Amino acid sequence: MGKVAINIATGSLLQEETIVGIDLGTTNSLIAIVKTDTHQPIALRDIDGLALVPSIVHFDEHANTTVGNPAKELLVAEPERTIYSVKRLMGKSYKDVSKDAGFFSYNVIDDDTDALVKIQVGQKFYSPIELSSYILKELKHRAEHILKTSVTKAVITVPAYFNDAQRQATRDAGRLAGLDVLRIINEPTAASLAYGLGAMKGEEKTIAVYDLGGGTFDISILTISNGIFEVLSTNGDTYLGGDDIDRMLAQHWNKELNIADTDKSMMQQLRVTAEEAKKHLSANDLFEGVIDGKKVSITKQQFNELIQPLVDRTIIACGNALKDAGLKIAQIDEVVMVGGSTRVPLVKESVKRFFGREVHDELNPDEVVALGAAVQADILAGNNTEMLLLDVTPLSLGIETMGGLMDVLIPRNSKIPNKAGRQYTTQKDGQGGMRISVFQGERDLVQDNRKLAEFNLTGIPGMPAGMAKVEVTFLIDADGILKVSATELRSGVAQSIDVKPQYGLTDEEVEKMLLDSLTNAKDDIKTRALVEATTEAQQMINTTEKFLTKYRKAITEEELILTNTHLQKLHDAISAKDKDKIQHATESLNDVSRPYAERVMEGALKDAMKGKKVI
Repeated sequence: MGKVAINIATGSLLQEETIVGIDLGTTNSLIAIVKTDTHQPIALRDIDGLALVPSIVHFDEHANTTVGNPAKELLVAEPERTIYSVKRLMGKSYKDVSKDAGFFSYNVIDDDTDALVKIQVGQKFYSPIELSSYILKELKHRAEHILKTSVTKAVITVPAYFNDAQRQATRDAGRLAGLDVLRIINEPTAASLAYGLGAMKGEEKTIAVYDLGGGTFDISILTISNGIFEVLSTNGDTYLGGDDIDRMLAQHWNKELNIADTDKSMMQQLRVTAEEAKKHLSANDLFEGVIDGKKVSITKQQFNELIQPLVDRTIIACGNALKDAGLKIAQIDEVVMVGGSTRVPLVKESVKRFFGREVHDELNPDEVVALGAAVQADILAGNNTEMLLLDVTPLSLGIETMGGLMDVLIPRNSKIPNKAGRQYTTQKDGQGGMRISVFQGERDLVQDNRKLAEFNLTGIPGMPAGMAKVEVTFLIDADGILKVSATELRSGVAQSIDVKPQYGLTDEEVEKMLLDSLTNAKDDIKTRALVEATTEAQQMINTTEKFLTKYRKAITEEELILTNTHLQKLHDAISAKDKDKIQHATESLNDVSRPYAERVMEGALKDAMKGKKVI
C-alpha cells in the first residue's frame, strides 16, 4: 500500500491524486470527480450512460449481494430480501423509526431498545452501516472501472441536519467499503459549490438550498464569506420526500384496490407504479397503469391536489428556516434546487412563489450534490487553491465505552474550533464513579488507538443503573487544545481536564494510523458488531433475570421453563461469539418474555389505577 502524505494542520493531502465525491442518497447514489483537463466536475457514468445507482441492496438465499439496478428489479419479486431507503435508518434506533416500520417491506427488528436498528434477512442481521457499505463498495468499483485506477479516498455528503451518530455511521460505512473518508460535508454546501457559489475570493452571499430527495427534505440557509461556508439554519423533515409522494399516491389507489399490508409483493408493485406515475406526470397531464390486473389512473390536477399538503409542509419549513436564521426573504441572494423530487412542477412553482425569484435548476438535481462533493475533493487534493479550508483535526477523538469500544465524539477532519457532547449512563446500581478515558485514532477498539488522557468522575449519587445522566463534552480551541469535561446532570457533579491531542504525533504516525484503520476496517467493524451484540444480549439477560425474580408469582411454570431455555441459548450464543446467533437468540428471548412482561405491567397499572399497591 502506498504512502499517504497528510498536512496535519489542514487535513489536506500533499500529493495530487484522484479523490472522488460521493452522494450517498436515500433513493439513488452516485460518484463524481473533477476532470484534470477542464477542472469541471462530472458524474461518472456506466457504459449505458447512467450515473445514478439505486440505493438498493438485494440478498440471495446464500447472503450474496446485488446492488443498484439489478437489485431494483427484484423489489416486487423478493421484497423481504431487497433493502431500500436505508439512509432513513442511519444512526437510528427502532424507537426512532417504529412509526414508519410498515413503510419497509423488509424486516426491521423491534428489540424495544435504544440500540442501533437492525435489519433481518433470512437468518442474518445487518446494520444500516453494513448495508450502506455495500452501496459505497459498488460506487467504488464503478469509479475504478471507469477511471482505470484504484480509488481509496472520498468526500461523502450528508444532510445538514444529520447528527453526530448519523455522520459517524456514514463515515464507518465508507471505511467498511475500503474508503478513507477525508471529509463528511453537508449536502447544501456541496450543492452551492457545484454552482460555483462561493468560489470567488471576497464573495459574500446568502443562499437557500431547497433539497427534496427520495426520503428526506431539508431547507438550509447558508452564508458564504471568503470561501468559508456557514450553515445559519436548517429545517425540514427526515421523513418527507419522493417516497412519501409515492406512498400518498399508492394509498389513494389502494382505497379502490384494497391490497392487504401483508401482501408485500403487491404493496411493492403499488409503490413502484406510483413512482412511475409521479415521473410521468412531470411532463404529461394523465397517467394510466395496471396493478394486479386492475386499471388505475390519475390526472396531473388530481395528483397536485393530492400532494399539495406535502409541498405545503416544505414551504412552512422554508419560513421556519428563515426565522431561525433571523433573515427576511429579500435577504436571500440565491435559491438552489436539489433532489430528484424538485422535478415535480408543483414543487418548483411553489418554491419560486415563496422566494419571489427564479431558482438555480440548470444542473441535474440528481447530480448536483455529488458534483459539489467532487469540487470539495479537488480542494482537498490541493488542485484548487482559490477556496479557503478551515483547520481540521487530523485524527478522530473519542472515549472508551463498554466492551473497550471507541466512541467518537469529534471525527477526524472536523473543523476547529469545535465542540461536541454526548450523554452516557451508569452500568451498575449505586455506581458512584465513572472513568473517562480519552483516545485518538480511527480504529474501533480503544486498544488499537492512542490514549491521550484519563480521569475519574466521582461523587455520583447512588441511583439505579441507567438513571444517572453523565454528559461528556469535548471542546477543541483554535490552538488545537482539547478540553474534556464530564458532568452528572442530575446532581451537578463535574470534572474536567485539558489535553493536547497532537502532542508527540508526527505526520508519519498520523499516516500510519489512517492506513491501519483502512487495512483493518472489515475486522474492526466485525469486532465492534460482536461487542455491541454481546453487550446488548448481556443487558437483555440481566433485565430478564431481574424481572423473573421480582414478578415470579405472576409468571406461569411453562413461561418460566421456556424463558430459562432461551436464556441458556443466549448464554451459549455469547460463548460461541457468533454475532448473528447472539442477535437471533436475543430476539427470541425478547419474543418469549414480551407477552408476560406486558401482562404483568398491564396488571400493575390497573392495580395502581384502583389505588392498590403495585407488586
